[in-house]
Amino acid sequence: MEAYELILKKRRGESMTEEEMSFWIQGIVKGTIPDYQVAAWLMAVYFNGMTAAETAFLTKMMVLSGQTLDLSTIPGVVVDKHSTGGVGDKTTLVVAPLVAACGAPVVKLSGRGLGHTGGTLDKLEAIPGMRVDLSQQEILDQARAVGLVIAGQTADLVPADKLLYALRDVTATVDSIPLIAASIMSKKLAAGAAAFVFDVKTGGGAFMKDPADARRLAQLLVDIAAKNGKKAVAVISGMWAPLGRAVGNALEVAEAVAVLRGGGPPDLLELSLVLGSHMLVLAGKAQDAVGARRLLLEALHSGRGIEALKRMVAAQGGEEAVIDHPELLPRAPVRRVVEAAAAGYLHAVDAGEIGLAAVPLGAGRRRKEDRIDPSAGIELLVKPGEEIVPGRPLAVIHAQDTFLAEEAAARVKAAFTIRSEPLPAPEPLIVDIVAD
Repeated sequence: MEAYELILKKRRGESMTEEEMSFWIQGIVKGTIPDYQVAAWLMAVYFNGMTAAETAFLTKMMVLSGQTLDLSTIPGVVVDKHSTGGVGDKTTLVVAPLVAACGAPVVKLSGRGLGHTGGTLDKLEAIPGMRVDLSQQEILDQARAVGLVIAGQTADLVPADKLLYALRDVTATVDSIPLIAASIMSKKLAAGAAAFVFDVKTGGGAFMKDPADARRLAQLLVDIAAKNGKKAVAVISGMWAPLGRAVGNALEVAEAVAVLRGGGPPDLLELSLVLGSHMLVLAGKAQDAVGARRLLLEALHSGRGIEALKRMVAAQGGEEAVIDHPELLPRAPVRRVVEAAAAGYLHAVDAGEIGLAAVPLGAGRRRKEDRIDPSAGIELLVKPGEEIVPGRPLAVIHAQDTFLAEEAAARVKAAFTIRSEPLPAPEPLIVDIVAD
């Protein structure tokens, strides 16, 4: 078997066997297949796609490329949640503590932000002292003691994904549905949870801008989970505008805390309740979504959700006082208010543009090695459908200096679409739900 033959096979649009996929992934991990051949293969996959069976083979071989996390000693059905990435998406910080507070153990291995999408680990590290790089033993011990862990992927899990993603990132093949599905599912399966809820974003601020593509990805994720004996549900949610009002790491932590204390933006709470309801049903803690939602609201209003977050933060070395006093989070020295120039109704806030405007401030990364400024970000003050008058504040830029703030302000202002006529109907928050 030769790498050249497999590249040619994919270029012709033919399917690889399980044996061929095993040879291919082993060659990537061992370094016997050079990067230029892997890049050629990725481009062939990007244009010709993969069958469902091929994608399942790729996922399996990526899982087998490293170690796996055994969560069988943790009582109950361990459930995990994954988002395909968006702008202002801090649902994990809300839904994971609420689900854990309802008695379902949550073990989530998260990633860092790249480009216009934020990363859960970056948000958590805005909390002083917070550790996200835990060993496998630390993850297991905390899961048993606290019932909630959000940590980074350990180095020995799915090394093939790290190698493939690095090449996808520089060869413009990131947005291939089978490659996305295999990347997500290999990490989820290796992390050991028994059930998964996927939040597949669609819209201007998402990787899957077309709802039809989002549905294909959602179905593929659920199918791969089922083939591996795992329960899964995929919620397709809209990323037409940023989720909530905060974009930026410390700002998003503060907003998540506000929701857990009974306040915060309604859209963030609603999506968290939808995702959490499916997590509780899969974990066997509720018969249906209605009962699960009731449990989540009880955990929210009783304060058990915020207490679960505090226990996790303390267990991972973070300053627990920050959860009681979010004003202790990092704060940017410069704030620049963006005001409306015309009257009318807000029809749209371009989520992708808001995310991109936050990157130069330090809230996101252009490259993986870029440093994050936890205090930087954008605070949105209006939502689509609201009436606007001249001079009304639309957003606040949080920056380290006035130059950065002014640059971001111009881009943020252009992201708002204001028209004279009222908005007929807002885009839906929940687009569809895909289950096995």
